[in-house]
Amino acid sequence: METPCGPTDTPTDIDIPALREKYAQERAKRLRPEGGSQYLELEGDFAEFYEVDPYTTVTERDPIAEDVDVVILGGGFAGLLAGAYLKKAGVEGIRVIEMAGDFGGVWYWNRFPGIQCDNDAYCYIPMLEELGFIPSKKFADGAEILQHCRNIGKHFGLYDGALFSTQVRELQWDDDLRRWRISTDRGDDIRARFVVMAQGSYNRPKLPGIPGIKDFAGHVFHSARWDYDYTGGDADGGLHKLADKRVALVGTGATGVQLVPHLGRDAKQLFVFQRTPSSVDERVNTPTDPAWAASLRPGWQEERKRNFHNWSPFVGVVFGEPDLVCDFWTELGRNLTARIAASPDPAAVTIEQIMAFREEEDYKIMERLRRRVAAVVEDPATAEALKPYYRFMCKRPCSSEQYLATFNRPNVTLVDVSESKGVERLTEKGIVANGVEYEVDCVIFASGFEISTEISRRYAIDRIVGRDGLSLFEHWRDDYKTLHGMTSRGFPNQFFMGFIQGGVSANTTAMFEQQAEHIAYIIAEAQNRGATTVEPSQEGQDNWVSTVRELAIDNSAFELSCTPGYYNNEGRGGKEGNGAFLGDFYSPGFYAFDELIAEWRARGALEGLELRG
Repeated sequence: METPCGPTDTPTDIDIPALREKYAQERAKRLRPEGGSQYLELEGDFAEFYEVDPYTTVTERDPIAEDVDVVILGGGFAGLLAGAYLKKAGVEGIRVIEMAGDFGGVWYWNRFPGIQCDNDAYCYIPMLEELGFIPSKKFADGAEILQHCRNIGKHFGLYDGALFSTQVRELQWDDDLRRWRISTDRGDDIRARFVVMAQGSYNRPKLPGIPGIKDFAGHVFHSARWDYDYTGGDADGGLHKLADKRVALVGTGATGVQLVPHLGRDAKQLFVFQRTPSSVDERVNTPTDPAWAASLRPGWQEERKRNFHNWSPFVGVVFGEPDLVCDFWTELGRNLTARIAASPDPAAVTIEQIMAFREEEDYKIMERLRRRVAAVVEDPATAEALKPYYRFMCKRPCSSEQYLATFNRPNVTLVDVSESKGVERLTEKGIVANGVEYEVDCVIFASGFEISTEISRRYAIDRIVGRDGLSLFEHWRDDYKTLHGMTSRGFPNQFFMGFIQGGVSANTTAMFEQQAEHIAYIIAEAQNRGATTVEPSQEGQDNWVSTVRELAIDNSAFELSCTPGYYNNEGRGGKEGNGAFLGDFYSPGFYAFDELIAEWRARGALEGLELRG
């Protein structure tokens, strides 16, 4: 599993100026003036797309009124890691509140046919060594990941304090009690000393604002709430109840790429509505070699995670270190490193030259992927519509051995809606696109999650009110204000996990683990020092925000060259208030940030924080 991994064979006969112009044209025809507001709020008539749990029967219970030390909001990997590190730091009295019926987060909700991890599972799935688990293959199945989530919950005793099938409605700081008052849809009144916001990045389904959704007389659901009662089958496929059904799939991102082969095989007719094609590479899903697993030494996972980060698109120039992951995520790094190494004097290559080399290697990789489409898809018009004309990492890269070939099936039709910027409307009988009505029995939205909408929508909490009536959503409306991306002045004892003013990695669970360790340290230190509140000082917060700003790399030219998507805030770029996917982040890098906060903890002075007894 660690065979030598070098640069790939990519086309050299490309016209970059012509492609640059083509990319701009493809971006322009997909831009929508509404940006992130083109997606519907999942409330009222559309609440069923979010609030319905198809996997757990919700039972009534009495409201809870209690004092606890720590409440963690969210039971996915972010919340599980927060709980695990708090337990390891000696913190007890932990209650997890989760709207799902179990731990798992996105892996609880996403159980659609074909669901798998789409990056290296040996890196992505956290705490493998701690729990003594090795994934069965490189891109692990969703069920295996969900079970690992449950195992983390059991290993650290987090089930004992978990409130499942419960939605938080309001958080309000009570300065007299020095606690957060937490109200839920079950009538609970929970008074927590500390609150960790660990809802993760993929917690709220995204529903396109297509007129007429409620007019459609057939069956409709979101892929994050898969209806197996309607389709039959399970996550391995076998959707036998679709044999006489005409199905419309809206969305061709990472979910759509995994879904299409199953729907194409089992449905009577499948219409795939595509605004922007994904880049789809080969998926070599190698089973885990038992001999390799037996050879692993302590610390292997952290070594592999660091290696993946170094070779990932966020870094991408590595000398003297093999690429252990060796897949489509690290190809750009390998090719760029080889390009620099082939220079007459690699040590003399400037940053400007590296960026030029990077752009050229990017164009070559994307051309390789477009030629792969042409080689697999038989119909020329369909193949052309499936070709991705944008830079690598404008959209989340995908891989599949069956996706492209599925469009060769006679019962599968690709409907390109790029010119109309999406589906026009739903009718009683089906979907209208490009002026044509497609009559269908079922509409499935594979439209992803709200990642770049306003944070007030993503948190799915009506109100978060800190000291002196300060609203978090108003406080952060135009800009994030934090220390280390995890605490904010005016919101004592509240901690945040996510893509905010900290280290960023292509491996999100590594980021959550980094944040969990830091937050657990601060909470444990506050308790050990007898403090009732901890929050950033004004100076500490201002200094951190200034540090992030001063070190920031202007990536706007790249973002504004990309087709619309959640990576670039639907085409508006990543610096637009709190709707940005990355917000501000610590530009020197994920492991530079890790080193910075580790040294901060080692000093023990809690610089930038105010502790009050």
